[in-house]
Amino acid sequence: MEIADNKSENAMLNAVAKPLVKLTERYLPDPYVFVLLLSLLVGLAAVLTQPHSPQAVLQMWGDGFWGLLSFSMQMLLVLVTGFMLASTPLVKNLLNRLAGLAQTGGQAIVLVTLVSLLASWLNWGFGLVVGALFAKALARRVRVDYALLVASAYSGFVIWHGGLSGSVPLTIATAGHFAEAQIGLIPTSDTIFSAFNLCAVLALLLTVPLLNWLMQPKAHEIKAVDPTLLQEQLMPEQPSQRPADQLENSWLLALLVGVAGLAYLLNYFAKAGGLNLNIVNFLFLTLAIVLHGTPRRLLHSLQQAIQGGAGIVIQFPFYAGIMAVMVQSGLAASLSQWFVSFSSADSLPFWTFISAGVLNIFIPSGGGQWAVQAPVMIPAALELGAEVNRIAMAVAWGDAWTNLIQPFWALPVLAIAGLKAKDIMGYCLLQLLVTGVVISLALRFI
Repeated sequence: MEIADNKSENAMLNAVAKPLVKLTERYLPDPYVFVLLLSLLVGLAAVLTQPHSPQAVLQMWGDGFWGLLSFSMQMLLVLVTGFMLASTPLVKNLLNRLAGLAQTGGQAIVLVTLVSLLASWLNWGFGLVVGALFAKALARRVRVDYALLVASAYSGFVIWHGGLSGSVPLTIATAGHFAEAQIGLIPTSDTIFSAFNLCAVLALLLTVPLLNWLMQPKAHEIKAVDPTLLQEQLMPEQPSQRPADQLENSWLLALLVGVAGLAYLLNYFAKAGGLNLNIVNFLFLTLAIVLHGTPRRLLHSLQQAIQGGAGIVIQFPFYAGIMAVMVQSGLAASLSQWFVSFSSADSLPFWTFISAGVLNIFIPSGGGQWAVQAPVMIPAALELGAEVNRIAMAVAWGDAWTNLIQPFWALPVLAIAGLKAKDIMGYCLLQLLVTGVVISLALRFI
Protein backbone atom coordinates (compact mmCIF):
# COMPACT_ATOMS: atom_id res chain seq x y z
CA MET A 1 0.00 0.00 0.00
CA GLU A 2 1.36 3.40 -0.95
CA ILE A 3 1.62 5.66 2.06
CA ALA A 4 1.82 9.40 1.59
CA ASP A 5 4.62 11.44 3.07
CA ASN A 6 4.18 13.50 6.24
CA LYS A 7 1.24 15.88 5.79
CA SER A 8 -0.82 17.61 8.41
CA GLU A 9 -3.93 15.59 7.63
CA ASN A 10 -1.92 12.37 8.09
CA ALA A 11 -0.60 13.41 11.51
CA MET A 12 -3.86 13.59 13.42
CA LEU A 13 -2.41 11.95 16.53
CA ASN A 14 0.65 14.16 16.57
CA ALA A 15 -1.34 16.75 18.50
CA VAL A 16 -1.70 14.16 21.26
CA ALA A 17 1.80 12.71 20.98
CA LYS A 18 3.60 16.05 20.94
CA PRO A 19 2.85 17.10 24.55
CA LEU A 20 3.65 13.60 25.78
CA VAL A 21 7.01 13.72 24.01
CA LYS A 22 7.79 17.15 25.48
CA LEU A 23 6.70 15.96 28.93
CA THR A 24 9.01 12.94 28.94
CA GLU A 25 11.89 14.87 27.40
CA ARG A 26 11.66 17.38 30.22
CA TYR A 27 10.85 15.23 33.25
CA LEU A 28 11.81 11.60 32.56
CA PRO A 29 15.17 10.91 34.21
CA ASP A 30 17.86 8.59 32.93
CA PRO A 31 16.91 4.90 33.40
CA TYR A 32 19.59 4.59 36.08
CA VAL A 33 17.99 7.38 38.11
CA PHE A 34 14.59 5.78 37.46
CA VAL A 35 15.70 2.45 38.95
CA LEU A 36 17.18 4.20 41.99
CA LEU A 37 13.86 5.95 42.64
CA LEU A 38 12.01 2.69 42.05
CA SER A 39 14.23 0.92 44.58
CA LEU A 40 13.45 3.50 47.26
CA LEU A 41 9.71 3.44 46.46
CA VAL A 42 9.44 -0.34 46.70
CA GLY A 43 11.46 -0.46 49.89
CA LEU A 44 9.28 2.21 51.52
CA ALA A 45 6.06 0.50 50.36
CA ALA A 46 7.21 -2.85 51.76
CA VAL A 47 7.98 -1.32 55.15
CA LEU A 48 4.70 0.62 55.35
CA THR A 49 2.29 -2.04 54.04
CA GLN A 50 3.88 -5.36 54.96
CA PRO A 51 4.83 -6.79 58.37
CA HIS A 52 8.56 -6.29 57.90
CA SER A 53 11.07 -4.02 59.57
CA PRO A 54 13.34 -1.72 57.55
CA GLN A 55 16.25 -3.99 58.41
CA ALA A 56 14.42 -7.05 57.06
CA VAL A 57 13.51 -5.28 53.80
CA LEU A 58 17.07 -4.07 53.42
CA GLN A 59 18.27 -7.65 53.85
CA MET A 60 15.88 -8.85 51.12
CA TRP A 61 17.14 -6.17 48.79
CA GLY A 62 20.81 -6.89 49.38
CA ASP A 63 20.44 -10.66 49.21
CA GLY A 64 18.53 -10.43 45.94
CA PHE A 65 20.78 -7.83 44.35
CA TRP A 66 22.78 -10.36 42.34
CA GLY A 67 19.89 -12.64 41.45
CA LEU A 68 19.86 -11.64 37.78
CA LEU A 69 23.56 -12.02 36.98
CA SER A 70 22.95 -14.86 34.54
CA PHE A 71 20.09 -13.02 32.87
CA SER A 72 22.11 -9.79 32.75
CA MET A 73 24.84 -11.57 30.82
CA GLN A 74 22.24 -13.05 28.48
CA MET A 75 20.81 -9.60 27.77
CA LEU A 76 24.26 -8.13 27.22
CA LEU A 77 24.93 -10.92 24.72
CA VAL A 78 21.60 -10.21 22.99
CA LEU A 79 22.90 -6.72 22.33
CA VAL A 80 26.46 -7.72 21.44
CA THR A 81 25.82 -10.80 19.30
CA GLY A 82 22.90 -9.16 17.51
CA PHE A 83 25.04 -6.13 16.69
CA MET A 84 27.94 -8.29 15.48
CA LEU A 85 25.64 -10.31 13.24
CA ALA A 86 24.02 -7.19 11.81
CA SER A 87 27.41 -5.65 11.03
CA THR A 88 28.40 -8.53 8.74
CA PRO A 89 28.39 -7.59 5.04
CA LEU A 90 25.65 -10.12 4.20
CA VAL A 91 23.21 -8.99 6.89
CA LYS A 92 23.93 -5.31 6.29
CA ASN A 93 23.10 -5.78 2.64
CA LEU A 94 19.89 -7.63 3.48
CA LEU A 95 18.78 -4.91 5.92
CA ASN A 96 19.62 -2.21 3.39
CA ARG A 97 17.67 -3.99 0.65
CA LEU A 98 14.67 -4.37 2.92
CA ALA A 99 15.03 -0.75 3.97
CA GLY A 100 14.95 0.16 0.29
CA LEU A 101 11.27 -0.77 0.24
CA ALA A 102 10.55 2.43 2.17
CA GLN A 103 10.49 5.60 0.07
CA THR A 104 9.02 7.93 2.70
CA GLY A 105 9.23 8.43 6.44
CA GLY A 106 5.72 7.06 6.89
CA GLN A 107 6.55 3.90 5.02
CA ALA A 108 9.70 3.47 7.11
CA ILE A 109 7.70 3.70 10.33
CA VAL A 110 5.12 1.14 9.18
CA LEU A 111 7.79 -1.21 7.87
CA VAL A 112 9.95 -1.17 11.01
CA THR A 113 6.87 -1.71 13.18
CA LEU A 114 5.73 -4.74 11.19
CA VAL A 115 9.22 -6.27 11.15
CA SER A 116 9.58 -5.76 14.89
CA LEU A 117 6.13 -7.19 15.63
CA LEU A 118 6.71 -10.31 13.57
CA ALA A 119 10.25 -10.84 14.88
CA SER A 120 9.11 -10.38 18.49
CA TRP A 121 6.28 -12.87 18.00
CA LEU A 122 8.85 -15.42 16.86
CA ASN A 123 11.29 -14.68 19.69
CA TRP A 124 11.49 -11.72 22.01
CA GLY A 125 15.28 -11.39 22.01
CA PHE A 126 15.38 -11.57 18.24
CA GLY A 127 12.70 -8.90 17.98
CA LEU A 128 14.51 -6.43 20.23
CA VAL A 129 17.73 -6.55 18.23
CA VAL A 130 16.28 -6.78 14.72
CA GLY A 131 13.88 -3.87 15.26
CA ALA A 132 16.60 -1.51 16.49
CA LEU A 133 19.10 -2.45 13.79
CA PHE A 134 16.50 -2.17 11.05
CA ALA A 135 15.52 1.28 12.33
CA LYS A 136 19.10 2.46 11.84
CA ALA A 137 19.17 1.01 8.32
CA LEU A 138 15.96 2.87 7.47
CA ALA A 139 17.19 6.14 8.97
CA ARG A 140 20.17 6.06 6.60
CA ARG A 141 17.85 5.97 3.57
CA VAL A 142 14.84 8.19 4.25
CA ARG A 143 14.09 11.39 6.10
CA VAL A 144 12.14 10.38 9.18
CA ASP A 145 11.73 11.38 12.80
CA TYR A 146 14.39 9.12 14.30
CA ALA A 147 12.95 9.06 17.82
CA LEU A 148 9.54 7.97 16.51
CA LEU A 149 11.23 5.41 14.25
CA VAL A 150 13.06 3.84 17.20
CA ALA A 151 9.91 4.00 19.35
CA SER A 152 8.09 2.19 16.54
CA ALA A 153 10.79 -0.48 16.48
CA TYR A 154 10.44 -0.91 20.23
CA SER A 155 6.63 -0.97 20.10
CA GLY A 156 6.74 -4.35 18.35
CA PHE A 157 8.03 -5.86 21.59
CA VAL A 158 4.53 -5.56 23.08
CA ILE A 159 3.50 -8.72 21.24
CA TRP A 160 6.19 -11.07 22.52
CA HIS A 161 4.33 -12.78 25.39
CA GLY A 162 1.51 -13.74 23.05
CA GLY A 163 4.03 -15.37 20.72
CA LEU A 164 6.18 -18.46 20.38
CA SER A 165 8.65 -17.51 23.14
CA GLY A 166 6.02 -16.55 25.72
CA SER A 167 7.31 -17.85 29.05
CA VAL A 168 3.90 -18.18 30.77
CA PRO A 169 2.12 -20.28 28.10
CA LEU A 170 5.24 -22.40 27.57
CA THR A 171 5.61 -22.96 31.32
CA ILE A 172 2.07 -24.21 31.89
CA ALA A 173 2.36 -26.50 28.85
CA THR A 174 5.46 -28.17 30.30
CA ALA A 175 5.19 -31.21 32.55
CA GLY A 176 6.29 -30.58 36.12
CA HIS A 177 5.42 -26.88 36.32
CA PHE A 178 4.74 -25.69 39.86
CA ALA A 179 0.94 -25.29 39.39
CA GLU A 180 0.36 -28.61 37.60
CA ALA A 181 -1.47 -30.14 40.59
CA GLN A 182 -4.07 -27.34 40.39
CA ILE A 183 -4.54 -26.79 36.66
CA GLY A 184 -2.77 -29.70 34.96
CA LEU A 185 -1.08 -29.10 31.62
CA ILE A 186 -2.58 -26.41 29.41
CA PRO A 187 -1.53 -26.90 25.76
CA THR A 188 -0.45 -23.98 23.62
CA SER A 189 -3.57 -24.56 21.50
CA ASP A 190 -5.49 -23.06 24.45
CA THR A 191 -3.07 -20.17 25.01
CA ILE A 192 -0.76 -19.03 22.19
CA PHE A 193 -2.99 -20.44 19.45
CA SER A 194 -6.34 -19.78 21.11
CA ALA A 195 -8.88 -17.64 19.29
CA PHE A 196 -8.73 -14.75 21.75
CA ASN A 197 -4.92 -14.65 21.69
CA LEU A 198 -4.65 -14.83 17.91
CA CYS A 199 -7.25 -12.08 17.63
CA ALA A 200 -5.19 -9.91 19.99
CA VAL A 201 -2.05 -10.57 17.90
CA LEU A 202 -3.83 -9.79 14.64
CA ALA A 203 -5.39 -6.64 16.07
CA LEU A 204 -1.99 -5.39 17.20
CA LEU A 205 -0.46 -6.19 13.81
CA LEU A 206 -3.05 -3.85 12.31
CA THR A 207 -3.32 -1.23 15.04
CA VAL A 208 0.27 -0.55 16.11
CA PRO A 209 1.71 0.25 12.65
CA LEU A 210 -1.26 2.54 11.95
CA LEU A 211 -0.88 4.25 15.32
CA ASN A 212 2.82 4.89 14.79
CA TRP A 213 2.17 6.23 11.29
CA LEU A 214 -0.48 8.62 12.61
CA MET A 215 1.93 9.98 15.24
CA GLN A 216 4.31 11.39 12.61
CA PRO A 217 5.18 15.04 13.12
CA LYS A 218 4.68 17.52 10.33
CA ALA A 219 7.50 17.74 7.81
CA HIS A 220 8.93 20.97 9.27
CA GLU A 221 8.88 19.48 12.80
CA ILE A 222 10.99 16.42 12.02
CA LYS A 223 14.15 16.48 14.10
CA ALA A 224 17.31 15.85 12.12
CA VAL A 225 19.05 12.70 13.30
CA ASP A 226 22.58 13.07 14.62
CA PRO A 227 24.66 11.63 11.77
CA THR A 228 27.19 10.21 14.23
CA LEU A 229 24.50 7.77 15.45
CA LEU A 230 24.25 6.25 11.99
CA GLN A 231 27.93 6.19 11.08
CA GLU A 232 29.64 2.87 10.61
CA GLN A 233 33.21 2.58 11.84
CA LEU A 234 35.40 1.09 9.15
CA MET A 235 38.03 -1.43 10.22
CA PRO A 236 41.48 0.12 9.94
CA GLU A 237 43.97 -1.54 7.63
CA GLN A 238 46.58 -3.59 9.45
CA PRO A 239 49.11 -5.55 7.42
CA SER A 240 50.15 -8.96 8.70
CA GLN A 241 53.60 -8.59 10.22
CA ARG A 242 53.56 -11.30 12.89
CA PRO A 243 52.45 -14.92 13.00
CA ALA A 244 49.74 -13.79 15.44
CA ASP A 245 48.42 -11.38 12.79
CA GLN A 246 47.98 -14.29 10.44
CA LEU A 247 45.84 -16.08 13.03
CA GLU A 248 43.73 -12.96 13.58
CA ASN A 249 43.14 -12.79 9.81
CA SER A 250 42.59 -16.52 9.37
CA TRP A 251 39.46 -17.48 7.47
CA LEU A 252 40.10 -21.14 8.24
CA LEU A 253 40.10 -20.67 12.01
CA ALA A 254 36.80 -18.78 11.95
CA LEU A 255 35.30 -21.29 9.54
CA LEU A 256 36.21 -24.33 11.66
CA VAL A 257 34.73 -22.85 14.84
CA GLY A 258 31.69 -21.54 12.98
CA VAL A 259 30.98 -24.89 11.34
CA ALA A 260 31.25 -26.60 14.73
CA GLY A 261 28.68 -24.17 16.12
CA LEU A 262 26.34 -24.69 13.18
CA ALA A 263 26.64 -28.47 13.56
CA TYR A 264 25.62 -28.17 17.21
CA LEU A 265 22.62 -26.03 16.28
CA LEU A 266 21.49 -28.45 13.57
CA ASN A 267 21.65 -31.31 16.04
CA TYR A 268 19.78 -29.25 18.63
CA PHE A 269 16.92 -28.38 16.27
CA ALA A 270 16.82 -31.94 14.90
CA LYS A 271 15.93 -33.03 18.43
CA ALA A 272 13.00 -30.57 18.37
CA GLY A 273 14.73 -28.09 20.62
CA GLY A 274 12.88 -24.81 20.94
CA LEU A 275 14.14 -21.25 20.73
CA ASN A 276 15.29 -19.72 23.98
CA LEU A 277 17.58 -16.86 24.84
CA ASN A 278 20.73 -19.00 25.00
CA ILE A 279 20.03 -20.58 21.62
CA VAL A 280 19.29 -17.22 20.01
CA ASN A 281 22.57 -15.82 21.33
CA PHE A 282 24.45 -18.95 20.23
CA LEU A 283 22.89 -18.68 16.77
CA PHE A 284 23.73 -14.98 16.44
CA LEU A 285 27.31 -15.51 17.59
CA THR A 286 27.92 -18.52 15.33
CA LEU A 287 26.57 -16.76 12.27
CA ALA A 288 28.60 -13.66 13.12
CA ILE A 289 31.78 -15.76 13.35
CA VAL A 290 31.13 -17.35 9.95
CA LEU A 291 29.93 -14.24 8.15
CA HIS A 292 32.64 -11.90 9.43
CA GLY A 293 35.17 -14.33 8.02
CA THR A 294 38.11 -13.53 10.29
CA PRO A 295 38.56 -13.14 14.06
CA ARG A 296 39.91 -9.64 13.52
CA ARG A 297 36.73 -8.45 11.81
CA LEU A 298 34.59 -10.00 14.51
CA LEU A 299 36.62 -8.33 17.28
CA HIS A 300 36.36 -4.95 15.54
CA SER A 301 32.59 -5.38 15.48
CA LEU A 302 32.62 -6.40 19.15
CA GLN A 303 34.44 -3.22 20.14
CA GLN A 304 31.65 -1.18 18.59
CA ALA A 305 28.88 -3.34 20.05
CA ILE A 306 30.04 -3.37 23.66
CA GLN A 307 29.95 0.41 24.02
CA GLY A 308 26.19 0.41 24.48
CA GLY A 309 26.05 -2.24 27.20
CA ALA A 310 26.84 -0.09 30.23
CA GLY A 311 23.19 0.44 31.17
CA ILE A 312 22.51 -3.29 31.29
CA VAL A 313 25.55 -3.97 33.44
CA ILE A 314 24.76 -1.38 36.12
CA GLN A 315 20.95 -1.37 36.21
CA PHE A 316 19.92 -5.02 36.13
CA PRO A 317 21.28 -5.77 39.65
CA PHE A 318 19.02 -3.02 41.02
CA TYR A 319 16.02 -4.63 39.35
CA ALA A 320 17.02 -7.95 40.90
CA GLY A 321 16.94 -6.29 44.32
CA ILE A 322 13.53 -4.73 43.58
CA MET A 323 12.13 -8.08 42.49
CA ALA A 324 13.42 -9.73 45.67
CA VAL A 325 11.69 -7.16 47.88
CA MET A 326 8.43 -7.36 45.90
CA VAL A 327 8.28 -11.16 46.15
CA GLN A 328 9.75 -11.88 49.58
CA SER A 329 7.95 -9.09 51.42
CA GLY A 330 4.57 -10.18 50.05
CA LEU A 331 4.02 -6.80 48.38
CA ALA A 332 3.42 -8.35 44.94
CA ALA A 333 0.95 -10.92 46.28
CA SER A 334 -0.92 -8.24 48.25
CA LEU A 335 -1.30 -6.11 45.14
CA SER A 336 -2.63 -9.09 43.15
CA GLN A 337 -5.08 -10.01 45.92
CA TRP A 338 -6.41 -6.47 45.98
CA PHE A 339 -7.31 -6.67 42.28
CA VAL A 340 -8.93 -10.07 42.79
CA SER A 341 -11.04 -8.77 45.69
CA PHE A 342 -13.44 -6.85 43.41
CA SER A 343 -13.36 -9.15 40.36
CA SER A 344 -16.01 -11.45 38.92
CA ALA A 345 -15.64 -14.42 36.58
CA ASP A 346 -16.15 -12.11 33.59
CA SER A 347 -13.98 -9.24 34.79
CA LEU A 348 -11.13 -11.30 36.29
CA PRO A 349 -9.16 -11.53 33.00
CA PHE A 350 -9.24 -7.74 32.66
CA TRP A 351 -8.18 -7.02 36.23
CA THR A 352 -5.54 -9.73 36.03
CA PHE A 353 -4.18 -8.00 32.94
CA ILE A 354 -4.11 -4.61 34.70
CA SER A 355 -2.51 -6.02 37.86
CA ALA A 356 0.13 -7.81 35.79
CA GLY A 357 0.86 -4.56 33.97
CA VAL A 358 1.37 -2.72 37.26
CA LEU A 359 3.54 -5.48 38.72
CA ASN A 360 5.67 -5.59 35.59
CA ILE A 361 7.00 -2.14 36.42
CA PHE A 362 8.60 -3.68 39.51
CA ILE A 363 9.12 -7.29 38.36
CA PRO A 364 10.14 -7.04 34.69
CA SER A 365 10.36 -10.79 34.18
CA GLY A 366 7.59 -12.91 32.68
CA GLY A 367 8.55 -16.12 34.43
CA GLY A 368 9.18 -14.37 37.74
CA GLN A 369 5.89 -12.53 37.55
CA TRP A 370 3.93 -15.73 36.87
CA ALA A 371 5.57 -17.33 39.92
CA VAL A 372 4.26 -14.44 42.02
CA GLN A 373 0.78 -14.07 40.54
CA ALA A 374 -0.16 -17.68 39.85
CA PRO A 375 -0.67 -18.60 43.54
CA VAL A 376 -3.18 -15.73 43.77
CA MET A 377 -4.83 -15.78 40.34
CA ILE A 378 -5.27 -19.54 39.86
CA PRO A 379 -7.33 -20.10 43.05
CA ALA A 380 -9.36 -17.00 42.23
CA ALA A 381 -10.07 -18.28 38.71
CA LEU A 382 -11.09 -21.72 40.01
CA GLU A 383 -13.33 -20.22 42.70
CA LEU A 384 -15.02 -17.74 40.35
CA GLY A 385 -15.29 -20.19 37.46
CA ALA A 386 -13.10 -18.16 35.12
CA GLU A 387 -11.08 -19.76 32.31
CA VAL A 388 -7.62 -20.54 33.66
CA ASN A 389 -6.00 -20.40 30.22
CA ARG A 390 -7.40 -16.89 29.73
CA ILE A 391 -6.18 -15.81 33.17
CA ALA A 392 -2.70 -17.14 32.40
CA MET A 393 -2.59 -15.21 29.14
CA ALA A 394 -3.89 -12.11 30.91
CA VAL A 395 -0.80 -12.27 33.13
CA ALA A 396 1.35 -12.80 30.04
CA TRP A 397 -0.13 -9.86 28.15
CA GLY A 398 0.03 -7.59 31.20
CA ASP A 399 3.71 -8.44 31.57
CA ALA A 400 4.35 -7.54 27.92
CA TRP A 401 2.10 -4.48 27.86
CA THR A 402 3.88 -2.17 30.29
CA ASN A 403 7.27 -3.04 28.83
CA LEU A 404 6.42 -0.10 26.58
CA ILE A 405 7.20 2.26 29.47
CA GLN A 406 9.68 0.07 31.39
CA PRO A 407 13.29 1.19 30.65
CA PHE A 408 14.53 -2.26 31.73
CA TRP A 409 13.67 -3.80 28.35
CA ALA A 410 14.36 -0.70 26.27
CA LEU A 411 18.06 -0.64 27.21
CA PRO A 412 19.31 -2.91 24.38
CA VAL A 413 17.23 -1.01 21.81
CA LEU A 414 18.38 2.38 23.08
CA ALA A 415 22.00 1.23 23.17
CA ILE A 416 21.89 0.13 19.52
CA ALA A 417 20.00 3.23 18.40
CA GLY A 418 22.14 5.66 20.41
CA LEU A 419 19.14 7.35 22.07
CA LYS A 420 17.98 7.89 25.64
CA ALA A 421 14.72 6.71 27.20
CA LYS A 422 13.33 10.26 27.29
CA ASP A 423 13.60 10.42 23.50
CA ILE A 424 11.06 7.65 22.84
CA MET A 425 8.90 7.35 25.95
CA GLY A 426 6.45 10.06 24.94
CA TYR A 427 5.45 7.98 21.93
CA CYS A 428 5.50 4.82 24.03
CA LEU A 429 2.96 6.32 26.45
CA LEU A 430 0.41 6.72 23.65
CA GLN A 431 1.25 3.23 22.37
CA LEU A 432 0.60 1.95 25.90
CA LEU A 433 -2.88 3.46 26.04
CA VAL A 434 -3.99 2.19 22.63
CA THR A 435 -2.54 -1.32 22.95
CA GLY A 436 -4.03 -1.62 26.44
CA VAL A 437 -7.50 -1.10 25.01
CA VAL A 438 -6.91 -3.59 22.17
CA ILE A 439 -5.61 -6.34 24.46
CA SER A 440 -8.29 -5.76 27.09
CA LEU A 441 -11.07 -6.14 24.52
CA ALA A 442 -9.58 -9.39 23.22
CA LEU A 443 -9.25 -10.83 26.73
CA ARG A 444 -12.72 -9.74 27.80
CA PHE A 445 -14.97 -10.35 24.82
CA ILE A 446 -13.44 -12.90 22.42
